[in-house]
Formats: sequence, C-alpha cells, structure tokens
Amino acid sequence: MNLMPPRTSLLLLAVASVAILLHAQPRPFEPKGPGERGGEKMGKKFAAPPGDGKNPAPSQVSITVEGDFRVIRANGLSDHAPGVFPNRGNPNVIAAQSYTYRVPVKPQLAAQFTPLRMHPFGVALNGVVFDPGAAEWWQMDPRSGWTLDPISGPQKLGLDRHNAHVQPTGAYHYHGLPTGLVEKLTGGQEKVVQVGWAADGFPIYGPWGFSDAKSAGSAVKRLKSSYRLREGTRASGPGGAFDGSYVEDFQFVSGAGDLDEANGRFGVTPEFPQGTYHYVLTDDFPFIPRQFRGTPDRSFFRGGPGPMRLGAGEVGFRGGPGQKGQPPGKGGGF
Repeated sequence: MNLMPPRTSLLLLAVASVAILLHAQPRPFEPKGPGERGGEKMGKKFAAPPGDGKNPAPSQVSITVEGDFRVIRANGLSDHAPGVFPNRGNPNVIAAQSYTYRVPVKPQLAAQFTPLRMHPFGVALNGVVFDPGAAEWWQMDPRSGWTLDPISGPQKLGLDRHNAHVQPTGAYHYHGLPTGLVEKLTGGQEKVVQVGWAADGFPIYGPWGFSDAKSAGSAVKRLKSSYRLREGTRASGPGGAFDGSYVEDFQFVSGAGDLDEANGRFGVTPEFPQGTYHYVLTDDFPFIPRQFRGTPDRSFFRGGPGPMRLGAGEVGFRGGPGQKGQPPGKGGGF
C-alpha cells in the first residue's frame, strides 16, 4: 500500500481547507455575458418574452397650464403595447395609477446640478414616468456606494423592448429610451421630438438633435452622452474591472459627447425655436438623466410633503412608483 508522507498529507489537507473557505466567501458581483450597453442592445439582452402584452385600460393623460405650473394628470398606462408582464425577470402585473404632477412653466437654472434621488426624473407625454434608478446595490447595502444599473448591469429585470418594466405597485415605467413612444412621435423618421417633461420643468427630447444646437436648419444627428466607462479596476466594494454593472463605473468626460453632466444642452427645438435648455435620452449611459439642471418639483418626491395646493385643486404624488397607491388591479382614476 502506497501511503503519502505525513507532511504531504497535511499540506493537501491545508490546501483543501483554504479552497473550501474561499468558496464560501462572498464573491464580487460579476456580469454574465458580454458587456453590451445601451438602447436596443440592452433591451434585447434583458427583454421580456417576444411579442406584445396588453394594458388593463386605455392610456389617459392630460397636460394643462394652471397658473405658473404645467399640471400632468395620468393613469400611467402607455399609448403603445407594452411587453409581456409578468415574465421570468419581472413578476408584476401592470395596473393603472393615479398620477398628478406639476412642473414650472418657466423653469429656472439652478446654481449647481442636483442629483436624482429615488424618485422619477420626469414623465413622458403619454403619462408613463421616467424612473432610471433601481433599489439594487452591492450586497444589498445602500451605503456601499455601489448602485447596480438596471440597463447596463447584468441583472435580468424583465425589461421590454421599450426599456420598461413594472413595479410591485403595477406601475409601468421607463428605464431608458421609450422606443414605442419615439416611434409614434417620429413616424419612424429621425426627427427632433419632445417626449416628456422633467421634474424641474425643462423639456425632455428623444435621441436626436440638430448638429448645430443654434440652428434648426442644420442636419439632424443622434446625440451622444459625455459619460464614459472608467478604466482599470474598482479599488473597493465589489472589486473587478469597471464593466458598467454599476452606476459608479461611469464618469463624466467634458467634451466627449454632445451633452453636459445632466445629459442636456442649450439649443433650439421645434417647440422652442428661440432655444431652451433641454434633456436628451441617449442610447448610452445614463440613458435617462441622473441629474437636474433646475430644481425638481416636490410633487415627484416619493413619500414627499403630501398634496400641495394649486388654485382650487390639489396637486401631489398619489400612488406613484414605489408608493402605496391604488391597489394593483383596481386601476387609477381621474
């Protein structure tokens, strides 16, 4: 019988023990598959099942000017067919909401950029909210400093081809470029089109803009974000290479694209021929802006100050994404 020397046996036992311990330790979050980022590519990677789903009711939205504010009332249902929900990546059922938002008619630029917190960035012209963030962090710790990105990250969240999915409240919302809405507004052509209003009152546009921001007669081009993926590896948190899994994997590089830190710029548009500051939805990170150039209205805040008085009516956040509003299936009202 061939017995190993005692020293060799002890060495093998030690190696095996270390391997078991290493396997048991939490491992850095690593993406699966190639790091495709942006627009259609990401939509395909994390898509809901092929085909279209159905809304529980017709889309309802009204946008009126009341005093110094533009008031947006909507049931949060899209005017295009959503994806199939629930699906393997998203177990939630679409339900009508009861939104009432207000934004200033004459928005003012703030002294500095305001980061987007855990509330919608704005609302589309069809009444669906733009809500780019996700309550997903490294090791599920909001204090970790590492926030998973719903589109460029590896997690499968059941996004449909419109870069949207559904929250537990039944709220259908966009995490990126709303392809169905853009197609309806442009007729499939490359056009400069407004797609919504940001919480600070500045308009939100689709991915195209004039090549010369000061001239509506210049050629139309697809605008580029100025955010770029960092080089190297993360020195803390999840470790590993900067691959786009986390919001913090990206950094703003002035002049790298067409837009500023808030994914916006000053320029003329069909709706504002004299020019205005406006936000742009892009194919690449941040997809939907993560900062404001103005001051967001409190009606967009989750768990905010409650209803606010505006003339004879009340305006406030009611049953928005992440809030307990109308029970799923009950629908919203007007």
